[in-house]
Amino acid sequence: MEILWFLIAMCMLVAVIGPLVRRHRSGIRLAAPGSPDAADPDTYGFVREEEQDVRLPGPDQDLLDVLDVVQRTQDWRAAAQLLAGTPKEGEVRWQRVQAFAGAASLELQQQPGAGGAWLRAWRSESPKDAGGAQVHAEFLVQQAWRSSTAGTDDFRIILEEARTVCAEAALLAPGDPVPYIVELAIARGLGYTHEQFDQVWAKVIDRAPEHMGAHLAALHHLCEKWHGSREEADHFATTAAARAPQGSLLAALPLFAVYEHLPEVNLVQTFYRSAVVTKAMEGALFAVHAARPDDPMLAHVRHLLIFFLVRGERWAEAMNQVVQVDGHVGALPWTHSDDPAAAYTIHRNLAVAGYEANGGSPATLPH
Repeated sequence: MEILWFLIAMCMLVAVIGPLVRRHRSGIRLAAPGSPDAADPDTYGFVREEEQDVRLPGPDQDLLDVLDVVQRTQDWRAAAQLLAGTPKEGEVRWQRVQAFAGAASLELQQQPGAGGAWLRAWRSESPKDAGGAQVHAEFLVQQAWRSSTAGTDDFRIILEEARTVCAEAALLAPGDPVPYIVELAIARGLGYTHEQFDQVWAKVIDRAPEHMGAHLAALHHLCEKWHGSREEADHFATTAAARAPQGSLLAALPLFAVYEHLPEVNLVQTFYRSAVVTKAMEGALFAVHAARPDDPMLAHVRHLLIFFLVRGERWAEAMNQVVQVDGHVGALPWTHSDDPAAAYTIHRNLAVAGYEANGGSPATLPH
């Protein structure tokens, strides 16, 4: 039995150290921060790790300004005004609802019983405000995942309340997809049947058929670790990508499906260069090149591409994505880490090391 545990431990050690050894042999070496050999982020115009913004995947100055006002004054009115002026059909409203809910949830975690008072005031003083109801519903979802364990009574009670608030929010804004996108996360937590999930999904695509954020939420529900399978998730992603109109980032959805089903311990060195991963990466790169520069979901795809391009040792392409998103790291895959800024910075530093080992420099990097 001891031999078995020893072999398992050695396999895991190889999985972790192997890629680093290969990079060292190819001339790629990460220096310790502060070392004379360490790449200075300022040389490339990059933001230092401690200054990375973990709240958002990309810039939204209007949102950040309003968040600052709301959290400093504890007055919800600026948030309500911003959401009222944000179109309900696009991705921006959903991202802003998530950001406000996340801010309130984090406040409550940091100040139990007192944090997030502005959201409670918003709901009590303006109960018919659609934006406030949407933020409240998303707040409850985030609280369920943040403060309790999936499957417990507390978890289910919070999500049941969130479902009730979602229904209220839907009545307040009949054409808005956001309440139903929030319910997709509730469906995952409460274990909706396929029929129940399909009913919610039909309401989403009836209102916003090309909504990337909604597709990502649905994909999460359909993946193997929740209520679907690898085949089901792949079919959903590839079908959406095939039907995506020109310029839609839905063409990148298969890469998110690959990420959802990554093996926890990967002992195959060529995995990130395999045909399946390469095809998904090429689809995402095509989507990025074809997308509008101001597409609010563009940063999400770029962040995931950095993860895969670095691991596939496609250094120059990884650097091309890094220069577009550096400074904001509130996106997958970094948000799956306890320290998103550190997770992102490690991959960025690997990209720099690989880029320079192959003759790259700040002068040759396009901006």
